[in-house]
Amino acid sequence: MNQPNDAARQPARWQPLENYLRTVETYPIRIGIVIQAPGGDRFTYRADERFLAASTIKVPVVVELFRQVDCGERSLKAKHPVTWRDVYLRDGRGGKLGFSDGVELSLRDLMHLIICMSDNNAANTLIDLAGFENVNAAMPELGMHRSELGRYILGRAAYPEEGIPENWTTPTDLCTLFDAILSGRALSRISTEKLIDMLTWQDNVNRIGRHYIDSPYTWGSKTGTTGDDSHDAGFVRGPDGDLVLAVCTTGFPTMADAEAVIGEIGRLAGVACGLLPSDLE
Repeated sequence: MNQPNDAARQPARWQPLENYLRTVETYPIRIGIVIQAPGGDRFTYRADERFLAASTIKVPVVVELFRQVDCGERSLKAKHPVTWRDVYLRDGRGGKLGFSDGVELSLRDLMHLIICMSDNNAANTLIDLAGFENVNAAMPELGMHRSELGRYILGRAAYPEEGIPENWTTPTDLCTLFDAILSGRALSRISTEKLIDMLTWQDNVNRIGRHYIDSPYTWGSKTGTTGDDSHDAGFVRGPDGDLVLAVCTTGFPTMADAEAVIGEIGRLAGVACGLLPSDLE
């Protein structure tokens, strides 16, 4: 395996994680990681390589809308008709929840649906409300310099013949975004608390949260999956501060394979930071 340049500059406590990556990252698999320890130091591996963002792009969309709420432009209670642009289901009906035609939901409920259940129709409704330009302007302000919201959420990658932009992100951008959320730099105190709550309620426990379900620590994340791309970005709230993780993967044979690896990366990060016991304990 050709190691990324950042793989040779890690503190010793990250060595088990680096060794693990050597065993699982075989062609055509590609893995990108940024892990920020509670003390602030980072483990990085293909940190600035771009990946299809999949549903991780929904987090900056929600952050932008919370910012609009914070400055008085929007209300969380205001209701909006759900936009039908998703191709999530093969029968063409749309999102996971099978919304009724003409249904209206509050901004807060739409946010809850795209963070906790990753519903694509709710996401596209919020993209319309937030605005492509506003989200793309907000991301660099949040430290996301290589990410892009290029299109609506389709439930798949864009086809070349469609001639439309893609949605992109990097592990560095995702880790930096979550750090900005957790530290309160991204939003007001009230909006920060609401978004963190949503992230802790999301329903996929097979990735970063896999080994933290029975731990005493609160954790939250936002997953993303499209084709053979599977990601997770999130946090574990430890006694000495937040462990922030962003893991992007592509090329695994199945989503279950990718989820097992992301879960193990989360476990090894927890061991390195003293949040989880090692196999020897």
